[in-house]
Amino acid sequence: MSFSLLDLSEPLLRALDELSYTTPTPVQLQAIPAIGSGRDVIAVAQTGTGKTAAFSLPLLQRLANGSRVKPNHIRALVLVPTRELAVQVAESIAAYGKYLPLKKGVVYGGVKINPQMMRLRSGVDILVATPGRLLDLFQQNAVKFLQVETLVLDEADRMLDLGFMDDISKILGLLPKRRQGLLFSATFPNAICTLAEKLLKRPVHIEVDPPNSAAISVKQWIYEVDKGKKPDLLCQLLRHNDWQQVLVFIRTRINADRLVRILANNGISALAIHGDKSQGIRAHALAAFKAKTIRILVATDIASRGIDISELSHVINLDLPKVAEDYIHRIGRTGRAGLEGVAISLVSADEVNLLSAIETLIHQQLVREVVAGFIPKQNVPLTRLMKARPKRPKKAKQV
Repeated sequence: MSFSLLDLSEPLLRALDELSYTTPTPVQLQAIPAIGSGRDVIAVAQTGTGKTAAFSLPLLQRLANGSRVKPNHIRALVLVPTRELAVQVAESIAAYGKYLPLKKGVVYGGVKINPQMMRLRSGVDILVATPGRLLDLFQQNAVKFLQVETLVLDEADRMLDLGFMDDISKILGLLPKRRQGLLFSATFPNAICTLAEKLLKRPVHIEVDPPNSAAISVKQWIYEVDKGKKPDLLCQLLRHNDWQQVLVFIRTRINADRLVRILANNGISALAIHGDKSQGIRAHALAAFKAKTIRILVATDIASRGIDISELSHVINLDLPKVAEDYIHRIGRTGRAGLEGVAISLVSADEVNLLSAIETLIHQQLVREVVAGFIPKQNVPLTRLMKARPKRPKKAKQV
């Protein structure tokens, strides 16, 4: 099936043709008609399945046929959790709407607010924003919500993980009661159900894959290793394999910078992105990684959303994430758009509980491997460690 059968306008089809988009993905096939008809939608699909186009294309088409935006107003609002994702979504929307006479904008924190205020003066048809910066702009009377027709929450699960629920609730209270609501997420924790009740009215439910599942296009396994030897094992894996681009996830900002120094000392080019880096530095690192002028990009979870590298072959978890759902998002950076990918996790004994939570979430046990010279000191398989761990006693109910 081609995009032309989804009743999209000629300007949109022309832009898609230039982007070499030929066949809609499953989430696009279901979401585009529903959104185009004005229905509220809740869509759960893995990363890399085309969710941005799924909501952007019908949204752009409806906006092109609507009324003119007033100064400082917006007609459609897309909320995202991070700066990187804001930039990525805004770039995609600009590409899809290249031939439509619509004003598009993006606002996020970490940069000066005045240029963003200036761009909003004439009004914006579709605005991509992080919640905190949007509220800052509202408090300075730089943006008004009376014309908002559609609200999109993209990567909704991550926004909740990062503690944006209060900001989202404030924004919902500022929007018109009569509007379209769209909620897109890669995982479906219970908190999403609560949010959907506040945001959506009789929504169309779209579930492309089982909730909280990992992409079948990504091969996954783990290496058992002592915690202190993880950087050395990573260096050995990089030296002995012809991996040209590798995205490495790590838990803390300090360790991200430390790992970059270790890699540099081993002759491996790398840069880090995390919350302490300025937006300019983060953008430079991401651009260098995309251009393949550096081989390794080290990222914390807070900076990981919005990293969309075409044909990225390998993701390595130097540390397992504290939140199991983040594992799905991490490995979803590879194996995108139907391509195959590899996700490797370096797991130490103190991460047994984290590994157990991940395997419970994705309903599969990951293959265990060891590398000569890096066999854990205790020489006890992680599977046995998990079975041997005593269960925590249940807390007594308070009367």
